[in-house]
Amino acid sequence: MEKKIHLQVDRNDDKISLREVIEMISKIQAENPDREVFWDGDTNAICSRKKN
Repeated sequence: MEKKIHLQVDRNDDKISLREVIEMISKIQAENPDREVFWDGDTNAICSRKKN
């Protein structure tokens, strides 16, 4: 399945908090109800893929 990267976060950027990342995930989920939104730790990014 092809994943889409919505937002990549720099590991060294201390300007973004975990709370902000969680809020962004919620917003992306609301905007894309047909997609499974998740945090990809390998790419440090909020990603999604189509739901089955």
